[in-house]
Amino acid sequence: MIKIGIAGLGKMGLSHQAILGAHPQVEVAGICDTNSYLLGVLHKYTGVPVFNRLETMLDEADLDALVVATPSRLHAPMVRLAIDHGLHIFCEKPFCLSTADGTALANAAADKNLVTQVGYHNRFVGAFAETKRLIDNGAIGDVTHALAEAYGPVVLRPSGGTWRSQRSEGGGCLYDYAAHPINLINWYLGTPLGAGGTVLNRVFSREIDDEVASTLYFDHGRTAQISVSWSDESVRKMSTQLTLWGTEGRISVDRQECRVYLRDGSPMRSSGPGNYQPGWNVKYTTELTEPVDFYLRGEEYSAELSHFITRCEKGEVDGENSFESSVITDRTIETMIIDAQRASMTRYDESTVATPARGSSPRGGRVGRLARRLVRR
Repeated sequence: MIKIGIAGLGKMGLSHQAILGAHPQVEVAGICDTNSYLLGVLHKYTGVPVFNRLETMLDEADLDALVVATPSRLHAPMVRLAIDHGLHIFCEKPFCLSTADGTALANAAADKNLVTQVGYHNRFVGAFAETKRLIDNGAIGDVTHALAEAYGPVVLRPSGGTWRSQRSEGGGCLYDYAAHPINLINWYLGTPLGAGGTVLNRVFSREIDDEVASTLYFDHGRTAQISVSWSDESVRKMSTQLTLWGTEGRISVDRQECRVYLRDGSPMRSSGPGNYQPGWNVKYTTELTEPVDFYLRGEEYSAELSHFITRCEKGEVDGENSFESSVITDRTIETMIIDAQRASMTRYDESTVATPARGSSPRGGRVGRLARRLVRR
């Protein structure tokens, strides 16, 4: 039996409490939050000890592990406290707002052989996991380019008031939405060499970004474009999809299915779930996903916590979404922020463009007028 404490009773904290409370190998031995009303209700109906200070819970509750589900700004100090108490740690994403903090915490946890995991739940979605297997098996050859997208209807009018609307708290589309597809790109392609053309655009928010666009550069000439918006009313809820092009085919994947096109020469072997043939293949998440004991918002949330619990039971330091792997995503986000702050742009200048051939659009036409306006700016 693993005794777990939970810090934070927002959307994710309450979800984790429900899943862990139903897990046969878990005892929720403490819950911490500043909301006295929520603590009172949970204590009344579950009997779980409640605390309004994390330090008190760590000192008084007999814990094996801690789930950190607080606003992002609080992740680093809370994780540090848990490490000092020798606890295994599950931390919600993003891991840290500073790569330096994340690296230091990952090293400190490794020195104590602690199990660590960050809540990038998409790695436990069957279709995304199958994409990882296909890439690792060379199904589409060498990946040359990727497109990672995520859209949702979160901020659709001028608003503010929660930690997600405050940059100092780690809010914004980049940290809250774009972190998910970026983490998948890191899973598939590794650590980027750099970022270019990053735009963190405000649509309705006063302080933070509502749209994210960027190009990530990897070794061997590989690139990945990021396109994310949480101000898209055309989708009902968050929708994450990736497309990856390779020398031997293409993969398009979202939460529901993995669509794979293979050229005749693809080296893909018939291993794992199902066979793949030249041309288009479709595998659905329902056939790629192992059942879970408790379903809440998606099987991936139970699957990720079960993975963490199993690792705690076995003392497996190495596992999916460790602090070390999540620091890669933190570093990618940090690189994109630095790139966006530079705000560089190559402006169109007729003097740098070759003289058009005879018969092409005249300089005085629409294109010429647009070019001259750009130069004047």
